[in-house]
Amino acid sequence: MKSRRTFIKKTSILSTGLGLLGNAAVAGYSQVKSQRNPLPAWKGFNLLDFFSHDPDQGRVTKPEYLQWIADWGFDFVRIPISYPSYIKFDRTRPIRPDEVLNFDEQRLEAVDQLVQHCWDKGLHVSLNLHRVPGFCINAGFVEPYNLWKDQEALQAFCAHWDMWAKRYKGISKKKLSFDLVNEPYQRENPNDQHSPGGPVDVLDYRRVAQAALDTIKIVKRNRIVIADGNGGGGMAVPELADLDLSQSCRGYHPFPISHHKASWVYKNPETVPPVTWPLNQEGVMLDIQSIRDYYSPWRDLITKRVGVHCGECGGYNQTPHQVFLAWFGDVLQVLKEMEVGFGIWEFSGDFGILNSRRKDVEYEDWYGEKLDRKYLELLQRQI
Repeated sequence: MKSRRTFIKKTSILSTGLGLLGNAAVAGYSQVKSQRNPLPAWKGFNLLDFFSHDPDQGRVTKPEYLQWIADWGFDFVRIPISYPSYIKFDRTRPIRPDEVLNFDEQRLEAVDQLVQHCWDKGLHVSLNLHRVPGFCINAGFVEPYNLWKDQEALQAFCAHWDMWAKRYKGISKKKLSFDLVNEPYQRENPNDQHSPGGPVDVLDYRRVAQAALDTIKIVKRNRIVIADGNGGGGMAVPELADLDLSQSCRGYHPFPISHHKASWVYKNPETVPPVTWPLNQEGVMLDIQSIRDYYSPWRDLITKRVGVHCGECGGYNQTPHQVFLAWFGDVLQVLKEMEVGFGIWEFSGDFGILNSRRKDVEYEDWYGEKLDRKYLELLQRQI
């Protein structure tokens, strides 16, 4: 299981202090809702084939998975990629700065193959660099420098996007978009998962995002390029609104629901208190209105004609199923009100509609896979 998103707890808990909107604010919300999201409301899943920095530990998306995604009415996949998965270097030691551009054509062709299979099923592909030279929200791989501070790291980051932009130059924006870097976050020690940190300095984020954007646009002017929210994905970045960038939010609010008893978050998961939905957290009742409050900065971006998509969302398999369905139904409802599409974190696995290993679900046998039919139907109601 991936060891990630510990940082979300802090940013999510901060958001829980928001009060309800009140009648005047609700009326304002209705007016905002009429604003059209410039970005298509793609709906689908993340595919984790190249998520690991170790190419031998990647998952394999079965061809039938893509067929089912399309058959069930979805039109989108996001492919998070760790750059070491397509680089040649001596893996018995940390990578060196002079090795981060040693592209391995054979491994790049494996990415091409998955991307092509997605296109063959009519799915839009969002190519996301989950680990880039100098940064990843996950530890576990020693980076030689810091993307947010070091010019050498920024140059390597842009070189990777130059490679991908040229590789797919002839592909229509209807079939392909680029998601610059997963979940920007600044730790004191970038190679320590538990090092203190918070949002990237917005000037640093803008400098990095603009450099990569310019690199991509030189190759193909009309490519759709997406910047993830700051502070681990959840914070809208109005300081980027004047750039030719869409932005990607997250669907993990409130965090105690989405990551209930997650072992990579809580030191003693069994001591975590039970959850309900609506959720009473520290005297504040969280419900669908609190979700609308949480996404208010993202609605503001839409009013500024910035496209918004929710690149990751869903819930861990330890959240009681009925609680999960009730909560996530409200998340999806709010995203739908905003005309914002979504990418469930995974298709098959602990966050997925297949093989999630929940203990309180009566799974349907689906060609040898364990299908959470209620979850699938919840998603299909948003299509």
